[in-house]
Amino acid sequence: LLIGGWTGAALFEGPGYDPVSQTISVLGAYGAPGFWVMSAAFLALGACHLLTAWGLRAAATAGRVALAGGGLAALGVVVLPAPSSGGSLHHGAVAVVGFTLLAVWPVLAANGGPAAPWALRLMPSITVTAVMAVGGAWFLIEMHRQGDVGIAERVVTGIQSLWPLVVAASCLRHTGNRVRPASGRP
Repeated sequence: LLIGGWTGAALFEGPGYDPVSQTISVLGAYGAPGFWVMSAAFLALGACHLLTAWGLRAAATAGRVALAGGGLAALGVVVLPAPSSGGSLHHGAVAVVGFTLLAVWPVLAANGGPAAPWALRLMPSITVTAVMAVGGAWFLIEMHRQGDVGIAERVVTGIQSLWPLVVAASCLRHTGNRVRPASGRP
């Protein structure tokens, strides 16, 4: 949803938009030609994160709360869009909180040892959180040097958007692999 949103909104923006050096907040800025596309993508993404957090019973509660908070932050970005020029403390704060919650939710969601679904085991969870943290540092470096901030943001937010799907698929696969007793009851 997010990748489709930034791709579609960029089409409305035209050649004046540089996805390498400009953030997706530019696409979602109030008054931008693709504002409605990016807003719809953020709304849908926020709803997906909230629904995933609600339904992901195999994950630890702290991780589910962090994922839900990330979903609320995605909704907050729609309510507090970036201005058409310059920055916004409110938009930036919501984006930072959302990024942070979505970066730490994998490690907070880790639940159990080798019997847990693959994506909820400690090592994959730590690895994904570390990758997101490194991506966040890369984003900050690019922001500071006014470089390829658009690429850094897309890599990190792409991972953050796809990881809940990976975890849910891992849980479904884990549930499907359980051996059923001869009576046919789980």
